[in-house]
Amino acid sequence: MPATPAWPPKSAPRLFVEQELAPGMRVALEGNPAHYLIRVMRVTQGDTVILCDDSTGEWAAHVTAPGKRAVCLETDRLLRPREAVPDLWLCPALLKKDRFDLVLEKATELGIDAIHPVLTRRCVADKLNPERARTIVTEAAEQCARTALPQVTQPVKLDSLLADWPQERALFYADENGGDAAAATFAAHRGPAAILTGPEGGFDDAERAAIRAHQQAVPITLGPRILRGETATLAAIAVWMAQAGDWSADAGRVE
Repeated sequence: MPATPAWPPKSAPRLFVEQELAPGMRVALEGNPAHYLIRVMRVTQGDTVILCDDSTGEWAAHVTAPGKRAVCLETDRLLRPREAVPDLWLCPALLKKDRFDLVLEKATELGIDAIHPVLTRRCVADKLNPERARTIVTEAAEQCARTALPQVTQPVKLDSLLADWPQERALFYADENGGDAAAATFAAHRGPAAILTGPEGGFDDAERAAIRAHQQAVPITLGPRILRGETATLAAIAVWMAQAGDWSADAGRVE
């Protein structure tokens, strides 16, 4: 006897939508989402599509009216509530566009909660396109089956970031001049955290001194090699997730 096919199928396309979803809700998609479903995934009436709203969670829906430029769907049932995201912020210095695009994409896949870009004296870039940034993190979340989108804010200068820093949140600072071993430091800390990484040319001496003088700053080292800005950023997130986040042995444990 043949096995019953899994439902919803793993091949079902996943998309984030703007409106909050509910059972039996009709959803009309136009523009790029409709193009993706019609031209790329070639959906037909009755096909399953997974919808996420960054609020209630992940829903199974079915196509009710595929058109040439729009697709109508209807939600069936909630598959998963919106996930609980580890309380880790990323504060990366702005990099060149293609390298920062990589940071946005991979930080989303790794499970970051919020991305707060920073402007430093040696930053090559000084602006961030908010629409482009949101598109990158949304597509990354769809690809890796996240049900929660990371918040992405507009860049702020380093001195402003430090001045407004919340007292309850540790600021782990990746310093190429040395610090405490990242893995052991992350494992010993419990509570809200953030990772601060530098630009292509690194922080200058005055910036480094200002960070180290901050009450919440904890200098860390990511090993003996000099890492590119995007490499240091992603390596630090991965180590934190393994030691203190939802990759760790304690993840999901009830005290």
